Amino acid sequence: MTKPRVIAFYLPQFHPIPENNEWWGKGFTEWTNVARAKKYYFGHYQPRIPGELGFYDLRVPEVRERQAELARDAGIEGFCYWHYWFDEDKQLLERPFNEVLQSGKPDYPFCLAWANESWFAKSWDKNGSDKLLIEQTYKGEKQYIKHFYDVLPAFKDKRYIKVDGKPVFIIYKPLANNEITVFIKVWRNLAKENGFPDIYFIGHCISDRKNIKKYYQLDLDSINMCSITDFMQKRSVFIRGISRLWTRIFKRPYIFSYSRASKGFFNKEMDSNTKICPSIITGWDHTPRSGSKGVIFKNETPINFGQHVRNVVENSKGEFIFIKSWNEWAEGNYLEPDLRYGDAYLKVLGDIIKNNN
Repeated sequence: MTKPRVIAFYLPQFHPIPENNEWWGKGFTEWTNVARAKKYYFGHYQPRIPGELGFYDLRVPEVRERQAELARDAGIEGFCYWHYWFDEDKQLLERPFNEVLQSGKPDYPFCLAWANESWFAKSWDKNGSDKLLIEQTYKGEKQYIKHFYDVLPAFKDKRYIKVDGKPVFIIYKPLANNEITVFIKVWRNLAKENGFPDIYFIGHCISDRKNIKKYYQLDLDSINMCSITDFMQKRSVFIRGISRLWTRIFKRPYIFSYSRASKGFFNKEMDSNTKICPSIITGWDHTPRSGSKGVIFKNETPINFGQHVRNVVENSKGEFIFIKSWNEWAEGNYLEPDLRYGDAYLKVLGDIIKNNN
């Protein structure tokens, strides 16, 4: 059996854009939240400080080259760039990927994941409100055709990740709108009109196992299961109630053991089939963005991470394994070197992937 191909999700929000300057202040990037994070318990690793790459700016080509080198050395086949396409004339954070596409560098495989959700003020800042910043629209075939042709140059690039000639395209929220079924149909037809056998669609399912049957009913080729907080649903009603009181009264985030949580990241009974592309979760600490409303996995170590990686790599039967994430620093899930562990996570991942081939 062919071993799953390992792909890492890649966040492009490490460079200033006019919209973020307007919403959050001049010069805002993901590093802004990372740097001002605070500790919530003794030994809490915050703020998290990047190691070798430093507080980088993704407009710098040398940074992107080094990221690709580090990922390749760790056995990662390519990056899956988050793609923020809201409307015919509105995209955000597109510059890093566009420069990769236009320059031909780094010479490293990639694909795209459409982050099809509206942005609210609270999405990026703990003090943000429910104010809508930008809306994700679904306006019918004309819009979907425009979207396809915006992405087509990437599909045609020799670096684009494909399955049997079909470009891989991930949809973050495939259940977000009934129009997704129309979108998929339009794109499949357009792909064939433009010389591809089809599109390989993957639906991202994040901590939503209860609705998994709905995902299977969609015209998807595969499902990326990302079960970050599924384990929380197995707690008793009493324990859940106590947890809510604790966080609301004492203004403290939910805190769980990474070792315990990681047991729910991969469900052998549900995830060991060819339709599922499971996820490797590097960690989780959302407090830099959400403050005391966040969730923290404590005791994250390369050893505990390795146990989780080994479980996924040895039991997965899907086409891909997705790593969440390469560089989601403000969510506490990243593989890039930091000052605490250096490149230990990358070495652990690389050793397991190599030994499993």
